[in-house]
Amino acid sequence: MASASGFPASFYGEPGVHLILIGGVCQLVAGLLSFRKYDHLGGTSFLGYAALWASYGATRIFLGANQQGLNTFNESSVANRTVEDLYTDMNSFNKTDVIMYIKESAIAGLVPYILLSFLLAFCSATVNFIMPFVFGAITLTLIFEAVGLVARWALVVSGILELLILLFAIYGSSALLIKGLTQRYVLKGFGNPLFNVLLLGTTSASSSQSLGQEKKKNTKYAEPMALGFFCDTVSPFIFAFYAFGYFPIFSVAAIWITINCAAQLLSSYYAYLRQDCYHATKFGLHCMFWLVKTWEEHVVSGTVGQVEADKVRHAMVGNWFFLSAALVFCVASLNKDSLELVHNVFFALLTISTISQIPIYKYYTFFGVTCSFFTLLSLYGTFARLINTIAEKSLIPVGPQPISTESLEKHLSHLKRASLNDSEDRGAQLPDALFYLCNGLAALSAIHSDQSNLSFFDLTVPWVLIPGAIIQAYVSRLQVQAGQKFGSVVPSFYVAVWAVWSWFRFAGHRLNIESANGFAAGAIAFLVINGFLILVAANGNLVLLALTTVMEVIIVCFLLSTLGKLPFQLEVAMLAIFAILCLYGMLASLVNATFSKTLIPVGPSLIKDKKKNKPDTTYPCSLANSRETSGLLKIANLLENSGVCGIPTDTVYALAASCKNPSAIEKIYTIKDRPAEKPICICISSVEQLVAAKPPFSPLLWEFMRNVYPGGISCIVPKGDWLLKLGVGLAYDRVGTRESIMIRVPDHTATAHLCEFTGPLAITSANPSGEADSTHHDMVITRLGHKIEGVLCDGESNEVVASSVVNCLKIDEGMISILREGCVPAVKIRQIFEKVKNNML
Repeated sequence: MASASGFPASFYGEPGVHLILIGGVCQLVAGLLSFRKYDHLGGTSFLGYAALWASYGATRIFLGANQQGLNTFNESSVANRTVEDLYTDMNSFNKTDVIMYIKESAIAGLVPYILLSFLLAFCSATVNFIMPFVFGAITLTLIFEAVGLVARWALVVSGILELLILLFAIYGSSALLIKGLTQRYVLKGFGNPLFNVLLLGTTSASSSQSLGQEKKKNTKYAEPMALGFFCDTVSPFIFAFYAFGYFPIFSVAAIWITINCAAQLLSSYYAYLRQDCYHATKFGLHCMFWLVKTWEEHVVSGTVGQVEADKVRHAMVGNWFFLSAALVFCVASLNKDSLELVHNVFFALLTISTISQIPIYKYYTFFGVTCSFFTLLSLYGTFARLINTIAEKSLIPVGPQPISTESLEKHLSHLKRASLNDSEDRGAQLPDALFYLCNGLAALSAIHSDQSNLSFFDLTVPWVLIPGAIIQAYVSRLQVQAGQKFGSVVPSFYVAVWAVWSWFRFAGHRLNIESANGFAAGAIAFLVINGFLILVAANGNLVLLALTTVMEVIIVCFLLSTLGKLPFQLEVAMLAIFAILCLYGMLASLVNATFSKTLIPVGPSLIKDKKKNKPDTTYPCSLANSRETSGLLKIANLLENSGVCGIPTDTVYALAASCKNPSAIEKIYTIKDRPAEKPICICISSVEQLVAAKPPFSPLLWEFMRNVYPGGISCIVPKGDWLLKLGVGLAYDRVGTRESIMIRVPDHTATAHLCEFTGPLAITSANPSGEADSTHHDMVITRLGHKIEGVLCDGESNEVVASSVVNCLKIDEGMISILREGCVPAVKIRQIFEKVKNNML
């Protein structure tokens, strides 16, 4: 919160800029932690402000460097001017213009942050009464900083406001620090909102179904939709200022939008962690669009200027891929709320406004108007998503579903001849849609309309390099984290292919013979590696196999181009086919992952996995079938002998260790890289097993547990000697905390029988700490199989999120708190509690 105290209010030089940048880094860390703490407002605001401080700090560096150069000239002697002096004088006027353009670019960047900061200040009033004053002071500071770029008097007011920010931030930091030490709020302000968020409206019944779908996502992390809309407000606003001619040089604006796109990529990442393929792909697409258009405009404005840009602008066929992808999202959002559909429609209009092949007399006017409307819609979307996620209700209108989920699924299923229950292909994993999107855009952008124009290659580089290499490197990381069979092999290789392709096309004409031969040798290596990837793709699906096969021909064309013998028509044809395959792959992956069904076919793997017919010894750990008693006994025996095993539950897969073996529980922390301060819960077969231990629970607690068990809810209850009677034994100090223990009673027959064989089990989610939950036994085997002793295989999990965690330590005082909202919505948990409490009266 104290980032703004780093504003250098009295001068434009580099001193003090480091404080802004350090503040931005602190805000970044705070934002990342807030998302992991399920703090919607904190995650959105802190990451948004991190982008602001980084952008404004970079602007100050540019401004300071140019101001210093101008001051150096003004202080020099003006006597006895020569021709050289007159030339220097001309450059000083250019320097003055550059300074003016930097200030205008900074104002264009500050204005959307002013609007968003005011919005955040209003939203924070529903959380506590400290953050509204902090965010409000930041809003006023940004206003006077913007005015101060053209009128120095405003910097004095800005400096005073920065002191207020500092005072509020110190108080807030002190309150949170003391709360962390005492476990209660000593200083007032947090936990006491200025007004109840429910006063903003009533729950919209028309949006309840869409909201219910979202709650099925992984709720261990805060919702990133507001952050995505936040970023979609900043980038088009800056573009609109540029398109209307407010500033002619795009260099500083490119920095603002690039940093803002980094924040939008984080929104895509946290959508991925929430198992939300739709938003992970959407925000990744928008990030690519803004980055590509930003650096295209940077190249154009740096070479010919905006005035002549529409006259010499080269046709970029990659625009058509953006339009196609935008239309795919229009279809994919038909079962979302109306706001989502309208937002996607306006993004499609935005892509149309940037298509160079469409003859438009006023290219930048059309682009600027479209950006303006998209900005307004994104600003409203930020407010609606933020308030609705804070309230966990649809208070701000977002409109009904245009088409019901069942109807859309029924229509899409016509594309597949086989039954929807066909298990031949379990659908695409989350990063696949982004993988196809990156490669399709890179391929279509690589098609040239004028091979003889070398300046056109300068314009092509960002179009191929950004999606093909930079964003695809992010996709490669997601592929590893998703636990896929072949990890990031294919996307990592394609990162190298597009990066080398871009460099050669950009600088190939400047290379000597020896360097060109080096590229030829690299192309041969690419051919060999891609040949192996074709075999890898044969284990995947037909779309991926066709993609890698066409890429082999594209690499052959690249080899011929290094030798100066490229048939351009063949390369254009192969790139077009490659892009079409990617567009289909993106559509299929997005729809299949969204519905968790193979609605759009991608084809079976040509090479069947023969390991399924081999004994368990071929796997990194022992496997057992959950539907066989012998399988349960096999896993129970491993657990009895200090083993750690992956088991199914009624939610996601879990790692289990017997409470009779404390050393096995300690192994779980090593296997998962789990922080030592995070406690582990216990799993029992039924409430009756708990009754036999005779814990001193109140009647209200007993009745609440009978109403929620068995099911996807974990209750935190007081710890005591009754755990010894339950069978926890030697693991008493290894589970829970000193005062409390979390208990799970899964609604899963196999897990219940296993607990009857073994007694209480210590369990935690079967995934590396901080990564997505495992929703199939294949994911457990792939990610942790080499570290554990066995897996009880049960196919797809019933849910995609873990259980909801309810703190029942103060239930006798009539209070419960929901520490984590999982598969059971918070609204339903509170309804159950109120019903039980009323019946006990």
